Amino acid sequence: MSLTIKLKNIGILKQAEFSIGDLTVICGENNTAKTYAAYALYGFLKSWDDFVKFPISDEQIHNFLTEGLLRIDLVKYVNMADQVLTEACKLYTQQLDKIFAAPEDGFHNSELYLQTETINLHNRGVEGNWHIPPLINYVKEMKSEELIVNLVMEREEKVDPSSVKTRLRSIINDIIFSGSFPQPFICSSERTGAATFRTELSFARDRLLKEMSQVQKNRDPRELLFKGYQRYPSPIEDNVNFMRQLEYIAKGESFIAKEHPEILTDFADIVGGEYVVTQNDLLYYIPKGTRSKLTMVESSSSARALLDLSFYLNCIAEEDDLLMVDEPELSLHPENQRRIAKLFARLANIGVKVFITTHSDYIIKELNTLIMLNHDKPHLKRIAEENGYQDGELINADQVKVYVAEKTLLPLEEGQKRRKRGHTLVPAKIHPKFGIGVHSFDKTIDKMNQIQDDIVWGEE
Repeated sequence: MSLTIKLKNIGILKQAEFSIGDLTVICGENNTAKTYAAYALYGFLKSWDDFVKFPISDEQIHNFLTEGLLRIDLVKYVNMADQVLTEACKLYTQQLDKIFAAPEDGFHNSELYLQTETINLHNRGVEGNWHIPPLINYVKEMKSEELIVNLVMEREEKVDPSSVKTRLRSIINDIIFSGSFPQPFICSSERTGAATFRTELSFARDRLLKEMSQVQKNRDPRELLFKGYQRYPSPIEDNVNFMRQLEYIAKGESFIAKEHPEILTDFADIVGGEYVVTQNDLLYYIPKGTRSKLTMVESSSSARALLDLSFYLNCIAEEDDLLMVDEPELSLHPENQRRIAKLFARLANIGVKVFITTHSDYIIKELNTLIMLNHDKPHLKRIAEENGYQDGELINADQVKVYVAEKTLLPLEEGQKRRKRGHTLVPAKIHPKFGIGVHSFDKTIDKMNQIQDDIVWGEE
């Protein structure tokens, strides 16, 4: 999967371009638009199917409902994929105020565009069945350029043509863009609060629904609920909803649990215990080596900060996902920040793409180490073994993308004579031998060392 994102006028982010690697990092000082980039990307990946609209004529729908069979030439849709994606990005950009819970027209001059790898139908062999009315069976065989769709119901039955069109369009979307857009999961920086108040947030929402339904009987309470509750950016709301569903999520088993349980064992050591959800939806944290059951209010901030990541890794993670973590260093000791960096590298190596925003020099430097150790040289193998590094934690430089969010000179736009300054994302150089070059952290550390040298030696 190759995915490049271009942004313009997204919050304070004036202009930026970045690509998704196996492990993608955006770092930088506070208030430099790291979260704007992350949230804009997450929102599109979460909802792209709603905005990608390949044309399907009313005549095609009529023939399908009349004859029960439809043959679709997929080459036609492949040829218009770039245009359709561009239009989808424009439609999505019009919804950014909802994604960010911002005032209307707050993103009226924003632009977002995603560029994927070249579509190749021969790599998109798909066949499957839809069991949601209206019943549709569709087949696209490997190496085929035709999609065959059958209506699996009596043609005399009444059916909503617009519903059929929506189903067909979703099938075409899946085939044309199969593998282009990963399924995202996000851990927002507000996750500790979501963990602490998960039951209270659920109660508040249910109470709001009850009160609205009593006050205005003639309106759909779900509509009023959505309007009254949409006060947070979409990623934060998704975090809250995820926390509210832990009783059901906990019953799942991820591919990591099935195929790489050692990763979960090591992660539990970072957590320092385990999480338990009872049948009554009570959530407890049990510190390692004890029988104590602590509520989230009683638990450490690190236990709350790692809660949603733990349930994701154990219960729902799938290959080709995009795991997005805003400030993974939250409440973690420097040693555990190093260990979380190694966890991300291991996930990248087993097929889960990772995207993080961070202020942590420890995470960046640990990723440096993982890149620098990943060479077939005797002394590097000795160093890795002496310091407990595993082969699965080492990562290639070309798997990693790092961007520094900062205010600097922007590229010239058409019609401009002078370059302007603005917030953007600057690619960091990554050398296989020397690692990642992020000078903003080094400047701060060098300044602190200089001050301490002056304190110690200044009198002399």
